[in-house]
Amino acid sequence: MDNHSTALSAAFHALADPTRRAVIHRLGRGPATVSELATPFDMALPSFMKHIRLLEASGWIRTQKAGRVRTCALEKKQFATVENWLSQQRVVWNARADRASIRS
Repeated sequence: MDNHSTALSAAFHALADPTRRAVIHRLGRGPATVSELATPFDMALPSFMKHIRLLEASGWIRTQKAGRVRTCALEKKQFATVENWLSQQRVVWNARADRASIRS
């Protein structure tokens, strides 16, 4: 498996969890501290940090620590990676659909 496939698998794995998708959704409005992001969820901070670490490791977010405050922001590169893969798949799917409609 090449590095692109590994990165893509990690990206989709990160999106498989509703908590992580909610974090990504919230960060779409702008950067936020881990505490702000954790507020809506009924889980201990160490458990929530596992989600943050996975999002960071998979390339969806970046974090920066200033003193005791860790701030998270979206990392746009991962969106482009997933979007490129989906675009490639769309070309394949459309070609198959076109061939199927010609046969009908």
